[in-house]
Amino acid sequence: MTTLVTGAAGFVGFHAVNALLDQGVDVVGIDNLNAYYDPALKQARLAHLQARPGFSFEKLELADHEAVLALVERVRPDRILHLGAQAGVRYSIDQPFAYANSNLHGHLSVLEAARHLGDDLKHLVYASSSSVYGERSSVPFREDDVTMRPASLYAATKLADELMSSAYASLYGTAATGLRFFTVYGPWGRPDMAYWLFSDAMFEGRPIKVFNGGEMERDFTYIDDIIAPLLRILDDSPPRGHHEVYNIGGSSPVKLMDMISSLEGALGMAAEKIMLPMQAGDVTRTYADTSKLERDYGFEQTVRLDEGLARFADWYRDWRNREA
Repeated sequence: MTTLVTGAAGFVGFHAVNALLDQGVDVVGIDNLNAYYDPALKQARLAHLQARPGFSFEKLELADHEAVLALVERVRPDRILHLGAQAGVRYSIDQPFAYANSNLHGHLSVLEAARHLGDDLKHLVYASSSSVYGERSSVPFREDDVTMRPASLYAATKLADELMSSAYASLYGTAATGLRFFTVYGPWGRPDMAYWLFSDAMFEGRPIKVFNGGEMERDFTYIDDIIAPLLRILDDSPPRGHHEVYNIGGSSPVKLMDMISSLEGALGMAAEKIMLPMQAGDVTRTYADTSKLERDYGFEQTVRLDEGLARFADWYRDWRNREA
């Protein structure tokens, strides 16, 4: 068995590839190693993976559909885990075309490559996002909620990915599953996310920026709680033409100020706070209804935020020391 993983040097991709290798699965990874955040972190993840048997790597742009198709036809994977994308809500305000290139053209490249595999491809699993729900007052967010008012271009591209995947399932019989991730965090995480930005500021003696006066809630989900159900889903073989979408989240939203308090405790230092208004494209809360995932794949949250942030803090101190 060979699994193709896009975004292999990314946060979720790195952990997913490690878990697949632990299962004895051969993995071909794709990543463009762009500079959206510190490439040294991506290179460090990649070096860890390349030291493991069963892993090979190709650096390429997902939007290069001819290169993606050539690789897929050479490798003939039986499963594709598509995690490569331009991430970040706020970055999409300044760099909109990066999202069209990666999240739209790149996703279409993967769908086209999957189509050419035909019956040889057992399952295409791809990353969507909780951002598709936009700003809404009704909680928790359910997969069958109407999601036609995304609050950012990033969210709009992820919603478009779901629609394109559904179309390819209908037209060509591609078995595909989309995963709406809710604020994934943990060791080897993303430096553009709040818990990492806050940690950097606190270690460097800078104030942290708290948007919307701290009146925000997020459904934080520890990375291990993402990977376990992701692998069960990927290992499934849905019938041809089947397309499904699942929430993967903690189902227990945490107030932003409570997260900051937990992070202060984990790092052993207090944060100076600057209260700022809401940023464009952001939403006040996310809250996953995971009953569908629990029913179909036995999902459960096992790592609480305090414990998860403590694990991140231990890794983060070590990372800073290595970088220094």
